[in-house]
Amino acid sequence: MLTIAFPAAAFGTNCYVIAAGEGEECLVVDPGIGVEETLREVLTEHRLKPAAVLLTHGHVDHVYSVTPVCGGDTAAYIHSDDRYRLADPLGSASPGLVEMLEQQFGRAATWQEPSTVVEVHDRQRLTLAGLDVDVLHAPGHTEGSVMFGFDRLPDGVRAPEELDRTMVTGDVLFAGSIGRTDLPGGDGDAMQRSLRDVVLPLADSTLVLPGHGSATTMRRERGTNPYLRGLAT
Repeated sequence: MLTIAFPAAAFGTNCYVIAAGEGEECLVVDPGIGVEETLREVLTEHRLKPAAVLLTHGHVDHVYSVTPVCGGDTAAYIHSDDRYRLADPLGSASPGLVEMLEQQFGRAATWQEPSTVVEVHDRQRLTLAGLDVDVLHAPGHTEGSVMFGFDRLPDGVRAPEELDRTMVTGDVLFAGSIGRTDLPGGDGDAMQRSLRDVVLPLADSTLVLPGHGSATTMRRERGTNPYLRGLAT
């Protein structure tokens, strides 16, 4: 599975481009702030065409570039509980964040909702760009936070663990940490349930590609992540 990751221009949000191979259709996951130029370069280099945009949740640092990436008829996929956020993600952003965007990009921050939005739900299996994608609803960071699972590994993965699956976790699970729950729509109790009932059952053989920071594995997080240790499934 061809997998390219690069950080957005703000907040270090990871944008992922995933395809069955070179010259194929691809999935773009979480196109954040200022990713358009790098994304164009990636698509051109690998001869890829976006078939869909997958959004792990509706925060502005994960969805800011979704509309220019989607273009005309490419759909954006988001959980129904976060669908409302696509109406105006800047509206819930702090004035300081909006000011930062304007300073960094030299123009007023604007937003236009993507023309085609598909709502996903828990335990749904999508078939997109020749790939099967499992949707796991894991609220807590936001109401509609999800993780996207693939029964494949990125090309060239070398790790001491036996790995056989990939999970794009958004802001649910990071290497050594989890997503914050003190923002609007966050819920600490819901996050604890998601960690216990959705994250912990993931096999140790799962490669974790988070929304921020470096990749990790479930084996590593189960043994070292302080937010997982002590939880019981």
